[in-house]
Amino acid sequence: MPRLQIILSLALLTVSLPAFADGTNQARPGTLNYIEGNASIGPHSLSVHSVGKAELQPGQTLTTTDGKVEILLTPGVFARIGDNSAVKMISPNLTHTEVELDHGQASIEVDELYKQNNLVIAQNGIQTQLLKTGLYEFNADNNTVRVFDGKAAVLSGINSTDNGKAILIKGGHQFVLTSDAVKPQDFDKNAAKDDLYNWSSLRSQYLGEANLDLASAYAGAPGFYPGWFWNAGFYGYTWLPAGGFLWSPFGFGFYSPYYIYGGGFIYGRGRYGRGGYAAGYSHVAAAHAQTIGARGGFSGGGMHGGGGGRR
Repeated sequence: MPRLQIILSLALLTVSLPAFADGTNQARPGTLNYIEGNASIGPHSLSVHSVGKAELQPGQTLTTTDGKVEILLTPGVFARIGDNSAVKMISPNLTHTEVELDHGQASIEVDELYKQNNLVIAQNGIQTQLLKTGLYEFNADNNTVRVFDGKAAVLSGINSTDNGKAILIKGGHQFVLTSDAVKPQDFDKNAAKDDLYNWSSLRSQYLGEANLDLASAYAGAPGFYPGWFWNAGFYGYTWLPAGGFLWSPFGFGFYSPYYIYGGGFIYGRGRYGRGGYAAGYSHVAAAHAQTIGARGGFSGGGMHGGGGGRR
C-alpha cells in the first residue's frame, strides 16, 4: 500500500470512527446548506450558523431579499433560491419531495434521481415533475420553466388546450405556464446564463471539490454508505454516490469512495468541464492536495454521512 494511502487511512480512522458511533442529525429535504446575504424562514432570520441546522418544514416558507440560499432536497439534488424570492415546503418525503416557488427564481441541480423519487416543483398552482438528471430553472415572476439539461413534465390542467396530458420539456426548451402555447419553445442557453446560473455553477464546483475531499478520505473505509456527507472545511453537506462517478450538469464530478479506491479518477471532463485525466489513487491524492492548496488549506475533520449526518 502506498505510504500516502496509509497516512490517509490512519487519519480517516482517527477522525471518522467516533462519528459512526455517535448520534447524528440527518440531512433531510429542506436542510439549509449555504446562505449569503439576507434570508429567513418565517420570522426567523438565517445566518451562516444556520447551515446544516435550519430545516424548512412542511408549510414553512423560506424568503430571501438581497441574498441567495441553497437547500438540500433528495440526495444528489440541490435547490438554489435567488434574490427576492420565496419557496414553500409542501412535502419533504423522500418518495414525494415537493416545493412551491411563490415568487422570484429557483435553480434545481439534479445529479442523481431514483425511480422511487417523485420530485415536483410547483409555481402558480401548476406542478412540474423533474424526470431526469439535469439543470432546471423556475421563474414565478414570468411563469416560466426552463430545462437547460434533462427532462420535465408540466402536469395537466394548465390551460384549455392540453387535453389532460402532461407537457414534456426537454433540454434547451422552456415553457410559459400561463400561455396558450401547446408545446415548449427553444431558448438560448448562453443568453439565459444569469446571476443565479453563475452562482449555481460556482456552488456546484465547490460541492465537487468537497466531494473529492471526502471521497478520497473515505476510500477503503469500512461501513461507507451513500448520501449527504458533512464537510467541516466547506461548512456544508456534499453528496457521495453509492458507486462509480456522475457528472453535475455544470461538468463537475461526484465520486464514490469505492470508485476512487479502485484506482479511477477523472475530474472536470463533463460537457462543460476543463479537461482531465485518469489515474490511480496516488494521483487522486495529489490532485486533492492541489485543490486544498488552491483554497488556502482546510481540514476534512468532523465529517459524517450516509443518508446524511453531521456531528
